[in-house]
Amino acid sequence: MGFRVVKTAIATLISIQIAYIVGLPSPQSAGLLAILGVEVTRKRSLRTISARFFASIVGLLFACGLFALFGFHYWVLALFVLFGFPLIVKTSFKEGIVTSSVVVFRVFGGGVISLHTILTQVELLVIGLGSAMVVNMIYMPKGGEQMIEIRHKVDGLFAVIFNRVALTLRDPSYVWDGSEIIEAGKAIKEGSLAANRAMENQMVHPDQAWNIYFYMRKEQLDFILVMMQRIADVFQKLPQADLVAELFEQLSHDVTEEMYTGRTEVLLEALEQDFKEMDLPTTREEFEIRSSILQLCRELSLYLKIAKKNKAPVPDKLRVETG
Repeated sequence: MGFRVVKTAIATLISIQIAYIVGLPSPQSAGLLAILGVEVTRKRSLRTISARFFASIVGLLFACGLFALFGFHYWVLALFVLFGFPLIVKTSFKEGIVTSSVVVFRVFGGGVISLHTILTQVELLVIGLGSAMVVNMIYMPKGGEQMIEIRHKVDGLFAVIFNRVALTLRDPSYVWDGSEIIEAGKAIKEGSLAANRAMENQMVHPDQAWNIYFYMRKEQLDFILVMMQRIADVFQKLPQADLVAELFEQLSHDVTEEMYTGRTEVLLEALEQDFKEMDLPTTREEFEIRSSILQLCRELSLYLKIAKKNKAPVPDKLRVETG
């Protein structure tokens, strides 16, 4: 059972009880409106509930005009759908079309247009949607622990990827299916969604630390995919490939650190200097392979620049606020 279901049940019960105590007819209608008002984040709750409320008011007034002109006939409901829905969309309240329909159909079922009828529907809206908003604002699931877990998973997958790269460079005949790259992509996407939800639940001064982290990993994964193309061209074992393999072995340890260590960057700079002092290739085949290795180092340098710019531990404050 998801927590949203629990919140929906609580909001439904509260709204029905309030409508019953106030003495409104059909208090279960307030419960239905509460069900439509429960959302997954606080900011989305404010947006959607306000849109549903104002859409319902627009639809209610428009429908009352239709009922006053043409009476309570089923074909009048078709007119409401035909012209009322576009009107609600035009007023930028399209998220409230369903809520508006619930209110209008209740008025149609009563068969009476009066100030009392309109006020009753407004009261049901306030109670139903208001109960949903109160429940949404009081508590939202905290995603800090989930994002920490996803971060550890992504870091671990990156470490495995770099180990596999090192093995491939040392032994071009080594076969690797690259499944960790696919898993890392899925984990990064999951983490990005969780980070967005967490930020939408922070009403004041939202912290973007998690968003920055998962965006960084997404950029780095793109560079890893480019590296894979370069590695595919290293089809023969060369001393230079062994030297680059040492970089990726070091990186497999550095990637799990919360802070950017810079160790791989220092090794890469030293290796690039050594490359300049090496003898030139003697065959075309060796030239092509060493060229691919050099391009691989360039991609690795870009990868490290992203980490150097963005990698940082998640602030303790955010850990507390998000769980």
